[in-house]
Amino acid sequence: MATHIRAGEITAKRTSPAGSARHTYEIKLTAYFDMQNGEGAANAQNSVFFTIGSVNSERDPNYKPVVLEAPRIQPIPNIGNNTTQNTYIITYTFPTAGLYRISFEEDNRNNNVLNIGPPPTQNLNFYVSTVLEINSNFGQNQTPVLLNAPIDVAAVGQRYIHNPGAFDADGDSLAYRMFIPQRSGVNGSGINLQYRDPNMVTPPGATESGASPATFSMNRVTGDLIWDAPVTKGYYNVAFVVEEWRDGALIGQIVRDMQIIVEDARNDRPEIKPLPDICVEAGTLINQPVTATDKNGDKLTLTSSGGVYDASLIPPAVAKFTVAQQGSQGTVTGLFSWQTSCAHIRLEPYDVLFKVEDAPGPGVPNPSLFRKLVDMTTVNIRVYGPQATGLKGTAVTDPTGTAYRLNWDAYKCQIPGAKIAIYRAEKCTDIPIEVCSPGIPAGSGYEEIGRVDINQTTFLDNNGGEGLRPGVSYSYRIVAMFPRPGASPSDPGYLIGGGESLASAEYCLNLPLAMPVITNVTVDSTSTTRGQITVKWIRPAVAAGLPAQYRLYRATGQNGNAFTKIADINTNLTPRAADTLFVDKGLNTEANAYNYKLEYYTTVNGQLTKFDETETASSVRLEQAAAQSNQVGLKWTALVPWDNGNRVHRVYREDKTKPGTFNRIAEVSVTGPQTFTYVDDGKDKYAADGTVDVSIVKDSTYCYKVETVGSYNNSQIKPSVLYNFSQILCVSSSDTTKPCPPVLSLDPLNCDSLRAHPEAFCTTSGFTNHLTWEYPAELDGRECDPLVTAYRVYYARYAGDTPTLIATVTTPPSPLETSFDHEGLTSFAGCYFVTAVNRFGSESAPSNTVCRDNCPMFVLPNVFTPNGDNKNDTFQPLECPAFVQSLEFKAYNRWGAQVYSTKDVNINWDGKTNGGKELAAGQYYYEVTIYFESSQKQSTPVTMKGWVQLLR
Repeated sequence: MATHIRAGEITAKRTSPAGSARHTYEIKLTAYFDMQNGEGAANAQNSVFFTIGSVNSERDPNYKPVVLEAPRIQPIPNIGNNTTQNTYIITYTFPTAGLYRISFEEDNRNNNVLNIGPPPTQNLNFYVSTVLEINSNFGQNQTPVLLNAPIDVAAVGQRYIHNPGAFDADGDSLAYRMFIPQRSGVNGSGINLQYRDPNMVTPPGATESGASPATFSMNRVTGDLIWDAPVTKGYYNVAFVVEEWRDGALIGQIVRDMQIIVEDARNDRPEIKPLPDICVEAGTLINQPVTATDKNGDKLTLTSSGGVYDASLIPPAVAKFTVAQQGSQGTVTGLFSWQTSCAHIRLEPYDVLFKVEDAPGPGVPNPSLFRKLVDMTTVNIRVYGPQATGLKGTAVTDPTGTAYRLNWDAYKCQIPGAKIAIYRAEKCTDIPIEVCSPGIPAGSGYEEIGRVDINQTTFLDNNGGEGLRPGVSYSYRIVAMFPRPGASPSDPGYLIGGGESLASAEYCLNLPLAMPVITNVTVDSTSTTRGQITVKWIRPAVAAGLPAQYRLYRATGQNGNAFTKIADINTNLTPRAADTLFVDKGLNTEANAYNYKLEYYTTVNGQLTKFDETETASSVRLEQAAAQSNQVGLKWTALVPWDNGNRVHRVYREDKTKPGTFNRIAEVSVTGPQTFTYVDDGKDKYAADGTVDVSIVKDSTYCYKVETVGSYNNSQIKPSVLYNFSQILCVSSSDTTKPCPPVLSLDPLNCDSLRAHPEAFCTTSGFTNHLTWEYPAELDGRECDPLVTAYRVYYARYAGDTPTLIATVTTPPSPLETSFDHEGLTSFAGCYFVTAVNRFGSESAPSNTVCRDNCPMFVLPNVFTPNGDNKNDTFQPLECPAFVQSLEFKAYNRWGAQVYSTKDVNINWDGKTNGGKELAAGQYYYEVTIYFESSQKQSTPVTMKGWVQLLR
């Protein structure tokens, strides 16, 4: 009855060669035995049995998994805490690819574990499993290995931390989640034990810092298992899963069952100073000091673990961790050193664990009562590829037209299977180059146009054989892409798991601009009749086709596309000609934004001929936004070809003591590309031009304008920074009264009237639901905002689905009620609600939700004549069956025997049995169960019973 098993897990490593059709794996159990209470049983455990079976078949009672005996390798007799570490290894060839569970179970666990049951725990068997996906595309795949032993001592009232030190040599991504300890079940599967969270065995106390209650959790990303803090001493067992992910797919998982020993400790735990994560270019020598302290002055042992120390898990050189004065009292310092190389490049970071353990110093009274405590921390080290250098390009003659030959320096890291990816953008484009952010950032404007082997230094860009556009300034960058360690080239994610290099410096061809570019659409004055906007552009640098002409067009509205020509401007492209500016006058800039485009004409065969046109650019439109009653909310937009994001815009407010004078009150850092906001609370937050504060009060008017700041981010376009003003907006302070939800109703369906005209159901579309609603003056004693400017109508086909916006109904200030016809429906069934929107864009809560069902129409005749005369030959519904989702029809003879059945919504019974035998003339009885389309996904069935006369 000796009890001995404390903890353990199963790992696996593929040993068959890459590309081999054999699926041979080394399977290892690492088990931890209790040498205090079960030494005899532990010593006698010379072998164990693995159960290996298909995950998809293990619940089949007739399925027989493989059971294999594995011998014990030389054990480690004492890893601390009266525990021995034993490993058992076999080699097994899986018959086919698939999803397999490898499990181990053995009697008995060690006794007196407080949080699993039923007690006594020495009668519970110990069980762990690993799920492994066998797939030839995974190459030399292996499960993660767990480098930190699962036996630790925690102290009552002190924060405890454990990390398994999981390392995946293949560079796969790891995630962690808690799991319930198990015993063995059918065919190698597991059955959950009775389990309580260790923190709930007794009422939880406070954390180490005094917060309440204590906590017990595991970090899904880092794997840190933290108990802050235990209350009751004793043994506790917990389990967790280490998940292995590749390219977004779960490809394996390990269950570790571990034991925490909680003791009363007349001691405080040591602490390691927090360490930053590290990002380095391959080839960098890392030297990271690590310091641990103990406020009691205890002796300290500082150690480190991780795959970076093991030459069987990573290519050399491996890392080193040295501690000059191990066992120092109070403070100890170590140095982590690692000479990284090209062989260490990968997408996922390397995790390195640092652990400090204390021991009694010479001044500690009663050393026999001392309990060693630990602290640990994990550092992520990311190794990325070096930046490619020397990228240049030249124009070349190519049958396809314009083409460019790119060349670059030989890449530093010649990793077999790696590639150079070539990216192109259609302008000189700045992108941020940041360590820890290799590759090309999303949204940068670059697209990948090709790949070459890592040893290549040239690429011809002829746009896939179609030729490049003449006159376009193309920008290029290159990035090295690396294979996942051990991956097969046939793996779809071959070049994903290995990571990327930093993007190279830009090479921009800097071709002369062949087209003008609009740079400014700025509002000079705000008026309903005398508004003025200045439009500016830059000349093309290519002086071809002289003389030339600009033609400027305007449309009303930022998205306006009804363009009208407003000017013809001749140019000879001389440097000082005033031909790149037009002042557009007589506009209603108070009510409208305006959109502009420029067409460029050159002389071809003596005729002005359109060469191209610019992208459109709108004026800046300033509007009021929602805010508190003592504030003014502002929002502005500009639909322009340049970038107004990631800049600082300027907000101006009129100085009421100096009418017409605007004072800058704020500079707003913006990131979004289109819509920007600011809330004015009256404080002037820009002091450079003097501080003018005001008190924002209701019903008082304040005037504003904004100045956007943008850029094309193109070194050829000058000026590089573009400034444009909005119109002046004069508003009162925002009213915070939100609109109230309307009260919605649906016109009732007159089913009797509809059934009187059954031909109406023969169409499958064209139905209409008529909605009406009223807007309340007040709700629950609260005044509702009377200035509603629109209603939004939402619809869901089924109750419980998320409604979608189907219409925005604008409404005059009064009357505050309206209606909407939802037309073109194939069914009346559905659910609706309506919201109200005020002038600040604030939306009310939803109205009452109204759901409607259909008027079902299903009528069966009482006679049919299946005699082949093409008249009433089949038994089917009269007119058109309406809104039938599904049905089941059964016909019986007069003795109650079923003679026919169908699920055809039109029934179409031809007077024969399902086997094709003609039935005799006579009376038959039927039962039909019908599911009609309704507002519920699972509609209530309707059962109809009747009889029909079959005549021949």
